[in-house]
Amino acid sequence: MNLEFYKNQALLKQKEHKKFLDNLKKRPPKNLDYIVQDTHDEVFSKIDCLQCANCCKTTGPLFTEKDIERIAKHLRMKSADFEQKYLRTDEENDKVLQDLPCWFLNTDNTCSIYEVRPKACREFPHTDRKKIYQINHLTIKNTVICPAAFEFVEKIQRNLEKK
Repeated sequence: MNLEFYKNQALLKQKEHKKFLDNLKKRPPKNLDYIVQDTHDEVFSKIDCLQCANCCKTTGPLFTEKDIERIAKHLRMKSADFEQKYLRTDEENDKVLQDLPCWFLNTDNTCSIYEVRPKACREFPHTDRKKIYQINHLTIKNTVICPAAFEFVEKIQRNLEKK
């Protein structure tokens, strides 16, 4: 998977994608949630996250208190010890990883805490979300990080322009 190609394409098409998503927000089709889910499923049937893991290498998730408790318990640690060892508080007062790539990313791009991973990781790149137009800013940002998010926007744009 050529991550540099996807990143460059996403940067080149950012204005076009933003315009498309802004229009989608102004006039969402009635069946948008179904189109989004079908497009998400189609894209992820062709893209294997384990070939990429760019999100884990370049972007840290937000950790909620529930995430911290669940992961700490899984690792047989106290929540405070987990936070001290792995997390920091960012400028927006969110708990995030101290360093990247993610501490839990294995060399084969699998996740050592996959079963208990943070909610943000489970939902990334958020392309199967209902009312997708509510997170346009995030979708645009994710197209630069995630080839699947880029392909999702490209495909949904093509599908909706046909109609």
